[in-house]
Amino acid sequence: MIGLALPGLLLAMLLGALDQTIMTPALPAIAADLGGLDRMPAVVTAYLVAATVVMPGYGKLGDRFGRKPLIQVAIAVFVTGAVLCGLAASMPQLIVFRAVQGVGGGGLMIGAQAIIGELVSPRERGRYLGLIGAAYVVAVVGGPLVGGLFADHLGWRWIFALYPPLGLVAFAVLTATLRLPRPSARPPIDYAGALSLAVAVVGIVLLGQTRTPWWLLVALAGAVAWAATVRRAADPVLPPRLFRERAFAVPVGISVLIGFALFGTVTYMPAFLQVALGVDATRAGLVVTALMIGVLLTTVVSGRLITRTGRYKAYPVAGTAVAAIGLGLLAFARDPVAIGAAMLLTGLGVGLVMQVMVLVAQNAVGHGDLGTATSAVTFFRQIGASGGVAAVGALVGDRLAGPAALAEVPPVFGMLAPLLVVALALALTLPDRPLRTTAHVVRTT
Repeated sequence: MIGLALPGLLLAMLLGALDQTIMTPALPAIAADLGGLDRMPAVVTAYLVAATVVMPGYGKLGDRFGRKPLIQVAIAVFVTGAVLCGLAASMPQLIVFRAVQGVGGGGLMIGAQAIIGELVSPRERGRYLGLIGAAYVVAVVGGPLVGGLFADHLGWRWIFALYPPLGLVAFAVLTATLRLPRPSARPPIDYAGALSLAVAVVGIVLLGQTRTPWWLLVALAGAVAWAATVRRAADPVLPPRLFRERAFAVPVGISVLIGFALFGTVTYMPAFLQVALGVDATRAGLVVTALMIGVLLTTVVSGRLITRTGRYKAYPVAGTAVAAIGLGLLAFARDPVAIGAAMLLTGLGVGLVMQVMVLVAQNAVGHGDLGTATSAVTFFRQIGASGGVAAVGALVGDRLAGPAALAEVPPVFGMLAPLLVVALALALTLPDRPLRTTAHVVRTT
């Protein structure tokens, strides 16, 4: 049953989310040990690019070959990459091994959420949203803390020693408890579409990370190639027909905007607090913690209310409005307390939206598209996040470098609020359909 498999699924999700945050405080120690200070961002980017690229593939392959073998493969690749990272003898080796780890990490989040979507009806799934949100919060809040402690007291290589035992536990639990049917229909794999989509994603993510204009051309070339191949594919890796379903297309659009605004703010707010206001790193981190506390609170509450009532539309409508107000207040906040309050308000709004969008998209599609829908929402949220990091970085970076322009930084964060007003408009168009009360798989034993 789901109760037996749930610990393994949550642990898999935690591993995938944790690895995106735990490395940040250890980067200076890694550069000091392996050399290549200028290559530090590539350690993070390699994981991010690889994880984002494979998300649609994991979703589609899970729909085609079954989700259990895919998440087992993801865990194995992730752990293998972690072991290699721990043994890396140079910065180029570490970057390559981080990409290997990212190939596994991209499948952990997608696979776990798709499996929960298969085992639990949309009506009942609301009660699990809090647990899913908790995995994100632990990763965002605990990751940098654990990474910093390891880097300061044990050495950065011990970070990667965490993953093999946890991965083995997750693998063993899921192998023993999951009993999922394998699909019988297996259309030809859309290799050309997967490759062209991967090129587009690499261009978008690297544009966001490096802000080098040439990557925009790569992204456009990949997108054009994907548009050409998708017309001929028997079973596209990201089927355009899904976007004709409003209950799928609207959550995807909202997820892009949420990712853009949320990650654009979270990425640069700690730096603003430290540079402009003289706040130490710990207090700057607490501001981000305030946002994540808000996310967790409303994710849990809305999830339980959705399960009780079977309705969901009111939550993304209220959530986008509250988050827009929170970001708007950042334009006027000038001290850490006011900024923390605005971030908390933003988090309360985001918690009413982010995981609910996955639920709505899963409810809108059939069993054969469950993995594709799950991966699409997360995939496009990640694309939005990359765009947000690039845009806000371009606006904030120059101002942080010039003391006279520091006062202009808060309005930059406030400029993201209109994006959430657009998300509110989209949420108002969301179809208010009853949630299904039956799961795709009734028993797992």
